[in-house]
Amino acid sequence: MNHDDALLNFLAQFDTPTICNALELIDPSYRTTGFTTEPLQCIYPDLPSIVGYAKTGTVSAIAPSKKSAAEQLENRINWYKYVDQNPKPSIVVLQDIDGERAGFGAFWGEVNSHVHRGLGAKGVITNGSIRDIQMNATGFQMLAGSVMPSHAHVHIVDIACDVTVAGLSVQSGDLIHADRHGAVMIPHEAAMKIKEKIELIARKEEVIIGAAKKPGFNWEILSESIKKTLDIH
Repeated sequence: MNHDDALLNFLAQFDTPTICNALELIDPSYRTTGFTTEPLQCIYPDLPSIVGYAKTGTVSAIAPSKKSAAEQLENRINWYKYVDQNPKPSIVVLQDIDGERAGFGAFWGEVNSHVHRGLGAKGVITNGSIRDIQMNATGFQMLAGSVMPSHAHVHIVDIACDVTVAGLSVQSGDLIHADRHGAVMIPHEAAMKIKEKIELIARKEEVIIGAAKKPGFNWEILSESIKKTLDIH
């Protein structure tokens, strides 16, 4: 399912915790599912939030691929072809399947960051590693398990498959929101409801935060402010 650019641009104005808060109001079950639950390193924490459709795959780096050179080349081209397909913009969610050795070799660096940005990707979420921190594509966000110096034997294994990265399970085409805090999957059926929930949250928070900024703020004023938010719907 594709959403219009206006909605994606609206969602990108907010940080990922705000999106999580809004989803909780839509469905309480989102309190315990649909977001990263393991820490990732945000390589470029000053970049704004990114929103896009998931391009999923798996990689391995410990040992060479068992495919022939020709098969490996075909698989690599197929990956780039997949990333270039609509819907766009995209966010790559790439699972390193090397278990405890995940991140042994970096798929992500100067070349792949530029290539994927050129193909419409806003960034990557991976439990694997990245490198070339100072030479990566400008504006391309990276949430990664680690930073490592070598690419080792890294290669694409599967394309457009179900993946799990840092506790977040993702399918190809899922709508993803990410920033320095981590990532959350926005169910397509919930995406259209988020705007009104974010606006509701803002009105409630303004009552409490506004009171907290005034001289003489204390627990009694806080208590009254909390009660006032109960009438905001």
